[in-house]
Amino acid sequence: MYRGRLERDLKHWTAQGLIDAATAGSLLREYDSRESAFSLGRVLMIIAALLVSAAVLLLVAANWEAIPRLVRLVGIVAVIWGAYLAGGLLILRGAERFAGAFLILSTLAFGGAIALVGQMYHLSGDAFQAALVWFAGAVVTAVLFRSGAVAAVAGFLAFVVAGADWTQSYSVDDTVLLWLMPLMAVIVILLVRYTGADRVRHLAYLLLLVWLAYLYGENETPAAAIAIAAFGAVAYLAAALPQSPLHALARSAGAAPAFYAYLVLLLGLLALHSEFDSVEQRLFVGIVTLGAAILGIALSGKENGAVRYLGYVVFAAETLYLASETIGSIIGTSGFFLVAGFVVALIAWAVIALERRLSHAGTKAEA
Repeated sequence: MYRGRLERDLKHWTAQGLIDAATAGSLLREYDSRESAFSLGRVLMIIAALLVSAAVLLLVAANWEAIPRLVRLVGIVAVIWGAYLAGGLLILRGAERFAGAFLILSTLAFGGAIALVGQMYHLSGDAFQAALVWFAGAVVTAVLFRSGAVAAVAGFLAFVVAGADWTQSYSVDDTVLLWLMPLMAVIVILLVRYTGADRVRHLAYLLLLVWLAYLYGENETPAAAIAIAAFGAVAYLAAALPQSPLHALARSAGAAPAFYAYLVLLLGLLALHSEFDSVEQRLFVGIVTLGAAILGIALSGKENGAVRYLGYVVFAAETLYLASETIGSIIGTSGFFLVAGFVVALIAWAVIALERRLSHAGTKAEA
């Protein structure tokens, strides 16, 4: 997708005389020479690792009673260390893509070994502890081998830990997820920074969203919703405002920090809609939501497409919601749809005008 857009831009710039055809061809060849982020072979190898891991576990489970205990233990250890060694040798030979498949196999086999050895020797413990040890093992593997693939596995295992039945665990209290979920998110982000697996950062941000939802679920009050919205607003301003000391750090991570912080702000405002019953209160929250939508478009409209489009959607949806709460209750259904049509038309006109202004502002800044 990006290559096609780049090729069209180069042809356009060449036609305008901004660059010559030789330079455009050199730029396109340089882009083609880069290692592609997507590789079908790499994906197939990872799928193969997942299938082999599942096959090993199912084979052991199906013949559990027939396999001697010592053979079970030796076999599990052999699979884990064999995959680790194969991954290490492939990394030394420069085949990081194939190494990732073996490291995933070893990490998944490590999780299976925790469950199988615990059952085989009747070790004390619970699902929460097992998932936490599995996550820790994945983190250590990702650090030792600097593997982005295992960092992704660690990101998914963080959700496994969060979803484990920790209430049945005798070793933790009721507040464990209050600090454990954000801690795991920070660990995953550090792994992303260390391994360079940029896409994995989305798992950390999603885990933080789940954590906030958990906090709100434990305390569904207007104060909790306001706290979430305020947290999102502060985080978004810290990421989006150029004057913020954290702006450069957030920009180095791409568009994701500003987008997810903005999403938290909007989710907090959405929760406030459900907390208030009177029309006056919902109208006030609606006006604040419209202001948040305009703020996101104004601050990130030029640089962050995800925030911009989310702001458009929220602005349009909130406008229609406010119309249904006020005008719709007065003029009836048919009149509401008529007014809604005009409202959407006005929104479309405003969006087009805003995009033109942002485009002109960007052109002047470049000049």
